[in-house]
Amino acid sequence: SHPLLCPPGIKCGGVLSAPSGNFSSPNFPGLYPYETECTWLIVVAEGSSVLLSFSHFELEYHDTCAYDYLQVYNGAARDRGNLLGTFCGHRPPPPFSSAWHVMAVVFRSDRHVAKHGFAAAYRKDACGGQLTGLSGEITSPRYPESYPNDAECRWSIGGASGGGPLTLVFADFQMEGGQGCGFDYVALFDGPTVTAPHLGRYCGSARPPRTISSTPHLLIVFKSDFNIGGRGFKAHFYSAGECQEVFTTIKGNFSSPQYPNFYPNNLQCQWSIQLPPGYRVKVFFLDMELEGRSSLTGGCDYDHLSAFDGGTENGSLLGRWCGRESLAPVTSRSNRLLLVLHTDRNTAKRGFSISYVGVVPMNVSCTRTDFHIQIPVQSLAQLERNRIYLGTPSCAAQVVGRNFKIHTRFDTCGTESQRRNNTSVIVSTLYIDFSVGDQEDIHQYEVQCEPKRKEASVTLIAGPDPSRLSQAENLVDAQQWEGEATDAREIKSQDTSDIVFISICILAGLLMVIAVVGLVLL
Repeated sequence: SHPLLCPPGIKCGGVLSAPSGNFSSPNFPGLYPYETECTWLIVVAEGSSVLLSFSHFELEYHDTCAYDYLQVYNGAARDRGNLLGTFCGHRPPPPFSSAWHVMAVVFRSDRHVAKHGFAAAYRKDACGGQLTGLSGEITSPRYPESYPNDAECRWSIGGASGGGPLTLVFADFQMEGGQGCGFDYVALFDGPTVTAPHLGRYCGSARPPRTISSTPHLLIVFKSDFNIGGRGFKAHFYSAGECQEVFTTIKGNFSSPQYPNFYPNNLQCQWSIQLPPGYRVKVFFLDMELEGRSSLTGGCDYDHLSAFDGGTENGSLLGRWCGRESLAPVTSRSNRLLLVLHTDRNTAKRGFSISYVGVVPMNVSCTRTDFHIQIPVQSLAQLERNRIYLGTPSCAAQVVGRNFKIHTRFDTCGTESQRRNNTSVIVSTLYIDFSVGDQEDIHQYEVQCEPKRKEASVTLIAGPDPSRLSQAENLVDAQQWEGEATDAREIKSQDTSDIVFISICILAGLLMVIAVVGLVLL
């Protein structure tokens, strides 16, 4: 038979709502028509999942499937965040298990080269299947109701492009117990099959520990015997790398999965920044576009990015953001900060790009004539003292006990006098050089002293990217040098140079008035 343009009224696509069923490309097993586009939406009962498998598959081949293709979506079609994969050629897609009760399949052919197409089958409440997303959720059959007897399910996770090792976390776990877990159990394997190394076998009511695979594949096997059940389990998985990272370097940057392309749906990703004691973490939002606020509540109820102080979600919430916003930098109160990206089932966007820098712990104080700067050596243990200097490299720190110290007079080390908010202040720049090899990495802090009050402050002015840091933030509370109490009368008195300047201005004004009056009288 010869392929034709798809005639009007040909059965192609539709809504499939039965508990199970079959569908295929137009004319299957004959050649499919040219210039055809079909969408099948599989909708089963809420709370169920869909298992989709392919018994035959033959489409025109292209290395990026640009001509004829089949796409599988974990939810309603055309939402890029739900795309599980695009397929062509002769290799059939793997079995897919949906994350919820809707799945969509799109078939498209162009105007050249037709093949025999595909045949597919689906069924609801199937357990197991192939999961290729960067993150997702797995539950035992009928969870949280008691799971059925004589069940065996296999979930093979992996195959996402660029995926790293996988992390599996159990949120709930209750199964029949027994020594050796010989009755009902969950078994984990470090690879795509049961021949891979064994990662653990669990039963009873104790939640299994967090498990991390050494490969981009993880196999989960659930088995129940002929009697005595339980609630079962609920577990989350995510791919390390794009969706789960820990940073310990003094500065860094990261972005949402697949940035600047659309991020996937159904994500729960974490980025943990852990710096040495005493440091604080300053985060800069270089770009952000997430799903917008709820029109009902005005809150970030759908996709959102949250920041927590202290490194866990139990820490205090520093902020929660969504939509397309230009955000001011955020600084932690401790040496740990956790960022969590949550995305729901639909409406993906570009995502975000973030950089961060560790704020070095330091004590900056001043007298009427001197700056005193003190930094614990352990905070900069890898640096030589000449990498820390005020104003110019000739004003490098000294090592005194367990501290780097800079003690310098205001007339040296590049200090200058300025007027800010009608107050005379002394300003200089502290440089900390983290450069390695050809990679220049110099952090700059502005140190400031108000000599009359003997109050000093320090502000990070250049870290990950100076062009981005438009909003400097005071990072160390103003501190008075110990033992030198400020005289209240001095605070109230004005700078004598100010009084002289004002007096001259008044006198000049009076002379001008006298001169004008004299001219009028003449």
